[in-house]
Amino acid sequence: MSSGKNRRKRGKSQRPIRNPVQNKANSTQAVRSLYDAVVEGREYESLIASGVAKFDPILDIRRALVDIQNIRGRPLLIYAGNTVSTSAGPLTAITTDDDLPFIEMVQSVPDGIDAVDILLVTPGGMGPQVAQFVEAIRRRFSDVAFLLPHLAMSAGTIWALSGNEIIMDERAFIGPIDPQMPGKSGHFVPLQSIQVLIKIIQDRGAQALAAKKQPDWSDVHILQSLDPKEIGNSFSASNYAIQLASTYLYNHKFRDWDHHSDGRVVTDQEKQDRSQEIAQLLCKHDHWKAHSHGISREVAWKEIQLKITHPESIKGLLPALRRLWSIMYYTFQPTEIHKIFISENYSIIRQKQIA
Repeated sequence: MSSGKNRRKRGKSQRPIRNPVQNKANSTQAVRSLYDAVVEGREYESLIASGVAKFDPILDIRRALVDIQNIRGRPLLIYAGNTVSTSAGPLTAITTDDDLPFIEMVQSVPDGIDAVDILLVTPGGMGPQVAQFVEAIRRRFSDVAFLLPHLAMSAGTIWALSGNEIIMDERAFIGPIDPQMPGKSGHFVPLQSIQVLIKIIQDRGAQALAAKKQPDWSDVHILQSLDPKEIGNSFSASNYAIQLASTYLYNHKFRDWDHHSDGRVVTDQEKQDRSQEIAQLLCKHDHWKAHSHGISREVAWKEIQLKITHPESIKGLLPALRRLWSIMYYTFQPTEIHKIFISENYSIIRQKQIA
């Protein structure tokens, strides 16, 4: 069963966008520019070999961004957390601090354009903030596609599900959407793991009672030690994630899903049911086992039945997308940068303050 048509629309009155810096094949430019150093098929290796140490990340990222805009015929907005360097820490996540810069970047798109691409890289973050992002995007644009070159995990997956189209490199991953919260140690714990634990203990207790035995004392002790508020939060937060994901799928991803692959007309009830099934499966912790489990585009289609567009099916897009991501990767790795907001008309780069 096919789950949604992939339609690519050009923004209204959108003209091809000129690259702001012409590609000059001279040695002086080559040692200053990451963009010029990239070799197709060996993008990262070529950047390492180039020896470029001092570069303008905004200029190089924008040059690669413009290439994608010209291929797609619509503006591209980049929201990316540093998922490359472990030193970036929790600052890479989606938080309320991102609200104003992202909304300003959306507003920087010229009037009269109703189609936009968003290149998304994130380890996840706050679901309510994703809801604010989606509201801001949908006030401006009726056709939104997400380009995924790397990771869009957890709340990032929910955000990607709000697109009319998801364009995903074979190297990229989405992830389960079961919510997490900080545990007593400070490390994040999947809330649904509490539900899974309770179910396991309940099943063991029922088996013991059926055999005319008492439940294991350690199981009883674990249940007594659980915080009732955490149990309640695990259910409400999971329901919230499912509601967001299913609503976005129904309203946007499946908006133009009119026919099954066998030609049958898709009913409104089928769209609702399919949206719920996908959201519930993505939120099922005991299915994926780990919140950090990466879901490839093949698994998304075969197991979840979520239609993903391959960038290699769009002429020129795959090398352009990999060029852009390699420049971003190279930018993130050795620096204190933890998040970037970049479009043709907007740029903010956030980095740690060094004491």
